[in-house]
Order: sequence, then structure tokens, then C-alpha cells
Amino acid sequence: MKQLNFWCAALLLAAVSHASQAQILIGQTAGFTGPVGAGVKETTDGAKLYIDATNAKGGVNGQKIELISLDDKFDPKLAGENARKLIEEQNVAAMFLTRGTPHTEAMLPLLEKHGVPLVGPSTGAMVLHQPVKKHVFNVRATYQREAEKAVTHLNSMGITRIGLVYADDSFGADGVAGAQKGFAAAKLQPAVLEKFNRGKPDFGPIAPKVVQSNAQAIIMVASGQAVVDGMKAFRAAGSAAQIVTLSNNASSGFIKSLGDNARGVIVTQVFPYERSIAYSMVKEAQELSKAKGTGDISPAMLEGFAAAKVLVEGLKRAGAKPTREKIQAALESIRKFDIGGLEVNYSPEDHTGLDFADLSIIGTDGKFRR
Repeated sequence: MKQLNFWCAALLLAAVSHASQAQILIGQTAGFTGPVGAGVKETTDGAKLYIDATNAKGGVNGQKIELISLDDKFDPKLAGENARKLIEEQNVAAMFLTRGTPHTEAMLPLLEKHGVPLVGPSTGAMVLHQPVKKHVFNVRATYQREAEKAVTHLNSMGITRIGLVYADDSFGADGVAGAQKGFAAAKLQPAVLEKFNRGKPDFGPIAPKVVQSNAQAIIMVASGQAVVDGMKAFRAAGSAAQIVTLSNNASSGFIKSLGDNARGVIVTQVFPYERSIAYSMVKEAQELSKAKGTGDISPAMLEGFAAAKVLVEGLKRAGAKPTREKIQAALESIRKFDIGGLEVNYSPEDHTGLDFADLSIIGTDGKFRR
């Protein structure tokens, strides 16, 4: 009897051990607290909609996906350290949905050293597109494409005095480069061009310059809280300029943080309108969100959802035992992958992802309108 109990216990232990190993570990570091916390939460919630739905159906090739998320407080140095822990200590198979340009750059040496693919970084930095970063698989369009689109749109409305206010980091510089393409095409010059310290934003000295420039619109290449603070400073100084910002701020949390200043703010977008069921991806996300009881889909959630679809497709193609090397090769094999109305293509020479850019405006109901 004792021997029977011993073997039952051994079998149970083996089963539990197998179950604990039957996971595909995916790592994420992002600013869950700090100036981009609201947006990070929404992109991650969107990703979890699809990951949870995949796991509910048995996972990928019989294995569940486990997303290990660490908070880097939107600090590039901490983002790099978190990535090291996830890659070297947690032994994740891939990195996923990181947030921020300098933050993602901080982990590039680790990706290269350990051959770890990164899927869907939540940044449109050109530095992650050209030249091609072997282990970075972009899903969203570039910031340069967005900023160029913003200038083109404003000019098409007869607005010619357009200013640029941007963070003094690689993200800000990237947005300015894109906007300058738009200015060149429209044969315009920025009405005002000012940068601010990303770590300690101070719009006091900038606000009078915005007013003096008589700018009709100001494009702000900055994180959510900086845009909120900048807009308050500009309004207090007497500027009525139209405020435009990029898709890193396309979240419901950003709208709430703007408060009474939200109405009329333009936010560029890198995915279809989140209420347009003409795109099957949007309809799918809406249905899963409704079933889960998480409310309306936001643009940020849709970004996470799309990134998760690409991640899962890569894992499926990697086979029953998805190593880092197999996932890398699987992602590079993706051609004409329809994520629900938009097509994703990769190759060893091109990790661009999508090139979709549009604009939305915050309406009186505190929601994005196209």
C-alpha cells in the first residue's frame, strides 16, 4: 500500500511539474507607473484580451502563454535592467510590448547577445526600423509617419503657422524629423520650435514663445503628462493653438488626464478606428472585451491586441517547443498575415510591420472621433 501511495505521489508530482513547464514565458517591461502608466495599462489590457482568449482555447501547440510584466516606471535604465532579469533569470522565450524609445534601445544589446526576439514595441521610433534591428519586430507605424501626417492634415485645413514642442530625447527627435518632412512638402517652416527636458519638463519659458509665434497649432511630441502640463501652460499664457500629439497618447487615460482641456485635441493613430467593425480585428477585439466585461476598446488597447496577434502567430509557427531561435525564424517567415483587415509582412531584411496612419479628435463625450 505504501509503495502504491509512493507511485501515485510520484505520478502526481510529475504531472504538476509537467504542467508548470508547459508554459511559454513572454517578458514585458514598461512604465506601468509614472507618466505613461495609463497608456501602458491599456495596451497591455488589449494584448491580454487576445492572449487570454488563446489560452482559453488550449494555448499554442498545447502550451499556455504566460506574460511576465515588470514595471520600469518609464525609466530607460530600469527598463534595461528589467529586460536583463527577464532574459537571463526568467529565461523568457521572447520580449513583448515594451514602451518608450530610449527604453527599448537600452535592451537592444541584450536582445543581440541572447538572440531574443522582441515583438510589438510600443514605440514608432525610426531607429528601430532603419537600419533593420535583427531581433525587433515592429507592428505599428513610425512616429515620423504620424508627425508627417499631422502637418499634412493641418495644412490641408489652411493652417500654416504650426509649431513643434518636443521632448529632448530620441523619441522627440524622431517626431521632429517626421514633421520636418511634412513642412518641406508644404513649403512651410515651424512657427516655433522648442524642446524641453524629458525628465523635468518646464513649460514656463516655452509658453511665452508659443504665444509670440501666434501659432495656430502646436504639435507636441511628448508623453501624456507632459502634453497635459504643456497645454495648461500654453492656455494660461493666452495661446488658443490647436494641440496635436502622437499615438503614444491614444488612450482613454490620456483623455481623462486632460480634463476640461480634452475637447478638440487631435491625436494621430496607427490603427483603424476602434469602433469601425469594417475591420474584423476591431470587431473581434470588441467582442472579446464585451465577453470579458472590460468595456469599450481604446486605440491603445487595439495596439496591444494587434501586437498579440502577431506574437501568437509567431509562436504557432515556431512549433511545439518554441525556442528563441525558432521564434525568430518563425516571425521572419510571416508573409501577408491578415490580422483582421491589415496585412503584416516580415522578412530578414524588413521588420517594418504596418504603415497605417490616421488622425482622430477628442469629442465632447470624451472619446476619440474620426
